[in-house]
Amino acid sequence: MPNTNAIIATIASIHNSSNKLIVEELKKHNLEGLAPSHGDILVHLYEHEDGVPMNKITASINKDKSTVTALVNKLEKLELLEKFKNENDSRSTMVKLTQKGLDTKPIVMGNISKKLLDITYENFTKKEKELVCKLLEKIKDNFN
Repeated sequence: MPNTNAIIATIASIHNSSNKLIVEELKKHNLEGLAPSHGDILVHLYEHEDGVPMNKITASINKDKSTVTALVNKLEKLELLEKFKNENDSRSTMVKLTQKGLDTKPIVMGNISKKLLDITYENFTKKEKELVCKLLEKIKDNFN
């Protein structure tokens, strides 16, 4: 019988193992300098190739403004994105992937994401996948 009191430790262990795999895959695909923490921002920008305001990224990935700023600055330094002023609101900074950033999409969303999901769901039925996602969402909602 599983130890139901170890749920947070189990989630943390999964998080650590998945981050390790991501780091290894990034290195294998010559994307050193990128970190798992950049993933949420990249995925958001892959979905919004015309660019998005920084505050939308902050809200969408559920991280504080200073963390997002540091992550975005690192991605800018790696020449994967560019920042510019919003034409409609000069107080707002927009973020957009560069061509180099767009070129990472097939690797991050294809190779790395696929490998991560393949390992995660190995030997799972469709119903089990749906159930685990539903239960994890329920846990996440308990913290909001």
